[in-house]
Amino acid sequence: MADNTADGVVHGHRSGHGFVVRDDGGADIYLSPLEMRAVLHLDRVRVSIVQEQNAHRGHRGQRNHRIQGRVLQLLERASGNILGRLVCEEKQWRVLPQNGRHGTTIAVDGKGLNASHINQIVVVEPIPAAQIGGLPCGAIREFLGPADSAATVIEVTARKYALPRSFSAPCLAMARSLPNHVRAIDRRGRVDLTGLPLVTIDGEDARDFDDAVYCAPIAQQGDIPGGWRLIVAIADVGHYVPCGSDIDLDAYERATSVYFPGRVLPMLPESLSQGLCSLNPDVLRLCLACDMHIGPEGDIVSYRFDPGVLRSHARLTYDEANALLHDPSIASANASAHAPTHTPAHTPAHTDRIQDLRHLHDVYQALLRARQQRGAMDLDTVETYVLCDAEGRVERIVPRQRNDAHRMIEEAMLAANVCSADLLRRNGHHALYRVHAAPTEEKLETLRLYLGALGVEASLGPQPKPADFQRIALATRDRPDVLQIHTMLLRSMQQAMYTPSNAGHFGLAYEAYAHFTSPIRRYPDLLVHRVIRAILQRKRYPLRPLPMPDASPTGSPALSALFALLRKKSSKELERWQAAGVHCSARERRADEAAREVDSWMKCSYLQRHVGDVFHGTISAVTAFGLFVTLEPLYIDGLLHISALSGEYYAFDEERRELRGTRSGKRYTAGQRVTVQVARIDPDERRIDLGWPTTARGTPAM
Repeated sequence: MADNTADGVVHGHRSGHGFVVRDDGGADIYLSPLEMRAVLHLDRVRVSIVQEQNAHRGHRGQRNHRIQGRVLQLLERASGNILGRLVCEEKQWRVLPQNGRHGTTIAVDGKGLNASHINQIVVVEPIPAAQIGGLPCGAIREFLGPADSAATVIEVTARKYALPRSFSAPCLAMARSLPNHVRAIDRRGRVDLTGLPLVTIDGEDARDFDDAVYCAPIAQQGDIPGGWRLIVAIADVGHYVPCGSDIDLDAYERATSVYFPGRVLPMLPESLSQGLCSLNPDVLRLCLACDMHIGPEGDIVSYRFDPGVLRSHARLTYDEANALLHDPSIASANASAHAPTHTPAHTPAHTDRIQDLRHLHDVYQALLRARQQRGAMDLDTVETYVLCDAEGRVERIVPRQRNDAHRMIEEAMLAANVCSADLLRRNGHHALYRVHAAPTEEKLETLRLYLGALGVEASLGPQPKPADFQRIALATRDRPDVLQIHTMLLRSMQQAMYTPSNAGHFGLAYEAYAHFTSPIRRYPDLLVHRVIRAILQRKRYPLRPLPMPDASPTGSPALSALFALLRKKSSKELERWQAAGVHCSARERRADEAAREVDSWMKCSYLQRHVGDVFHGTISAVTAFGLFVTLEPLYIDGLLHISALSGEYYAFDEERRELRGTRSGKRYTAGQRVTVQVARIDPDERRIDLGWPTTARGTPAM
């Protein structure tokens, strides 16, 4: 090969240029946007070196002279199909790749295409070596739907993150072979809970019901304190999904259900997740029950786990349960319904559950006192959910309001999870704990600077306790920028992970914590169930060998590196648990990232109809390049670029986290209220650009 040529792999950049990572390990070769028009990201090419320019940082971050190249030959086309948007420009049909690293458009044959296909998302198979007008060529293999449809975006995102969208044939065959009801043989050796009025309380759109609850007061007997009997009964998935079975293999690969607006990618086939395992009302279901004695101050006096059988007495939504607890008209209607002389015409549903719910609310208040005593964190943040029309287009974005029903179920689940972790720890059995480490010093310093810029007193030493964060949360609860402050407190935390090495849960202030309450949608919970069943039978649960966590884009290189380090010091059994923890943690990250990406697109899609509209907002973050503003009442963040702060030069003060006008001294800091105008939306890039109001259409949008 000539000295001025090199072979390597193209790595595209979203800005349009690229680099060739050389086979011989030499310095990366820069490709201009013009050169990138003829190649795709990850193509293997031969290039000629045409010139060297000033120093820069290459693809791999090393500092070197800019070696610029020209593509001489395509050696090998990148494998795999490409997702993109179909357009027609000057009678030429092209596909704009969703992955901006390709840096070019792909020419396709227009035969059979018409105006109805424009702006469809398609799957394109690149054709090796073929070009039209200097562009790479491809063949359309699949139409996924309109680019502005939520259903299409969800499908594209699922493919991008390699989320399984169907179950294997053996998995489905096994699911079909299972009974559709609880048989007499399944009930043997189980505690009969059918006489207790257990109920499920979930969201309006929930379809899989993992947990049912029951609560009743306990009177003090001698030295035994009073309090409440709290039962948290969880679907017994493990009874139907043995370790290593075909359903288990598919469930492990997923490790979690993934929830999008209007679509769920379940961990288990729907015949189980919404049928046989789901605690649907008025049908027999198998469960693993955590039966707890909660003391007057919310302490867990005792607990036991039992395999059981139950019949859910009601399926309540959070709003229904909250109304039954707090709406006087419903309470009075219930009283009237039991009077012999009067039966109201419109008695609300489930009023017979009011007393049970009040007991549950009482134990929640006690558990809340214990939470406050522990110093656990309780932050005010806002989640939103998206409402779509019949065509799948975003109609509204609504804040999800938390009420007492949400909180009392949350506290009941936390109590059961703590009991499961305690049982695992006491019996010395390997399992997966849910571990949340303390914040890193780097994140603590960022938080200190942020709070200091807002004038918030924060005593956060090198080893702060959860109570230190909670004191800040309580002290700022009445501020107008409370959501921004509490969001920053949350962002300062490390991500929780699954591991067999118990190190406690920082945010919840627990010495040991595990996930037990959601085996329909989380694989770690299913593993915990299996270990608990083994402990009850005085056995050990032999975890089967599991696939090694990968370091692909759908996995987590950091978690894989952690696993590689841990395995050097581990027994074979512990190594298997570590592998399971790393895998489940990586799958959780993947699901969260995919859900966030869809959520961001939907917010951008909604705001496209509001370009030019004015919104009130609060500055949530200040950077050297501008201000991030949370728009009210949508809780959507957009960027007010520094170039929009016209009139003078604004300098960024990193310590104070503020932008300050060098002439006027005008300052912009987090927490300030501003009024802004939606200037530009790019749903593909998930970008919202804001400006100062100029030619606003009407008053601020509300």
